[in-house]
Amino acid sequence: MTKKDRLLNLFFSVLAIVAVWVAWTVAYYAEDNPYVVPSAAETFAEMGRLFAEADFWRAFGGTLLRTLEAFALSFALGLVLALLALLLPRLRAFFAPIVSALRTAPTMALVLLLLLWTSHSAAPVLIAVLVLFPAFYAAMLASLDEVRAEYGETARAFRVPPARQAFKMYFPLAAPPVLGQMGANFSLGLKITISGEVLALTAKSLGGMMQLAQGFLQIPRLMALTVLAIFLGFAFEAAFWLLERAIVRWRR
Repeated sequence: MTKKDRLLNLFFSVLAIVAVWVAWTVAYYAEDNPYVVPSAAETFAEMGRLFAEADFWRAFGGTLLRTLEAFALSFALGLVLALLALLLPRLRAFFAPIVSALRTAPTMALVLLLLLWTSHSAAPVLIAVLVLFPAFYAAMLASLDEVRAEYGETARAFRVPPARQAFKMYFPLAAPPVLGQMGANFSLGLKITISGEVLALTAKSLGGMMQLAQGFLQIPRLMALTVLAIFLGFAFEAAFWLLERAIVRWRR
């Protein structure tokens, strides 16, 4: 990508932020009701007040921990099952309908069922795993298939042991494209986790704070929590983007 292209991309990214800000301002003045659409100034002032609350940081930590748990479990499960599906075609056929069912199952219905079967703290983690796992599995399996198509014959010709193929060939070569999607998957996991917390009214969670704010008509607080969740997603997407660039540079 040329310097001109990077500058154009930056310009349009800034333009998108300005467009959202303008739309928010227009909606605020058009509605003229802070209980429906709070102003940006009210929202960011409330955000500052949240930073001074110990309860907010406990909720923030709880949500972040649940998201990281769901992300790690989904990643590990997707990695192991994708490798098994690559090496054992019968398992690939066995996993296919399960992954397809998880991908198409209504998220809210799963949340309601999990609330009946598990605790209000575990349900958001499990629902995020059920949503993230199919995405990780599909991305990893596609990347591993590409590596095998390019290097599989060579590995078989030199009789490379399966374990050595996995750790010395498949995993390193499939890592960059998988890493390219991890930031987006983390943001998705954060969104699903918070949604589960809202429905479960999970204690010490951003979702629980959002539910309480909505119940008491604290709309600037609700908007501030929403904006903070978006910022957190952006931060982790940027972190994974930097990690991907570092790994790709190392491979080169």
